[in-house]
Amino acid sequence: MVKQRTIKNIITIDGIGIQTGNRVKLTIKSSPADSGVNFIRVDLPGKPALNLQSMDRLSESERAERRTTLGFGPLQIQTTEHLLAALSGAGIDNVTIEIDNIELPGSDGSAKEFLDAIKCSGIVEQDSPRKIREINNPVWCKAGEAMLAVFPDDNFKVSYTLAYPGIGTQFFSAIVDEDIFEREIAPARTFCSEREAMELLKMGLGKGANYENTLVMGPKGPINNTLRFSDEPVRHKVLDLIGDLYLAGEFIKGHVVAIKSGHKLNMELVNRLKAQKALRPAQGF
Repeated sequence: MVKQRTIKNIITIDGIGIQTGNRVKLTIKSSPADSGVNFIRVDLPGKPALNLQSMDRLSESERAERRTTLGFGPLQIQTTEHLLAALSGAGIDNVTIEIDNIELPGSDGSAKEFLDAIKCSGIVEQDSPRKIREINNPVWCKAGEAMLAVFPDDNFKVSYTLAYPGIGTQFFSAIVDEDIFEREIAPARTFCSEREAMELLKMGLGKGANYENTLVMGPKGPINNTLRFSDEPVRHKVLDLIGDLYLAGEFIKGHVVAIKSGHKLNMELVNRLKAQKALRPAQGF
């Protein structure tokens, strides 16, 4: 039996949101077994909370361009995917996350700082079994040329095909465990093309972005930066996908296959998994 886990010591991270440019303080605390992941906006009246496991369906916010945004009304938590990927990669089931602004800190554009902080905090096993979703039948969705599916497998495996203007085609596939996530996925940074960078600024986004936390890809590679991996963009797409899949509320045991998938399609697959969970009999899906 794999047991649930939480962190040992409080984590505090200060930073700037990549999209909003807002300064934010993030505090992560341990939580009891079976409590799941709870976000709390401590800057809003009443300090409203959002529990990921209690969300029956995820909705796409109009303000969620190029990032995953959770919440409703004034309770918004933006750019959750990098922290959630770190929690998934470290095998964390239960935490309370307090933030004092709308967007999580961007750090260096990857999940590395979050993962390093989790490991430095320490990890504690809890006396409850982990919630694991074993995929017995394929679940899939598509939009245009993009496709995302999950198939039965004995492990959590991710295979991603990226086809991106100015970058070309990249492919990454791996059975994702804690070691592989830390070495091969967590350090991969977010990216965009030069043209996209200008368009995002016109849209009022990317206010906290710079050449250090975002790979701005030019004709000869990243501008004023150096790749950490020769295929860093596709690895970051895998990172985003892992973070979004964490919203399913269970650790997935299956082979996830993605072609040009982004946050919107990722959330659609999560919604389908949640819908099937609600319909499955008590003995399992």
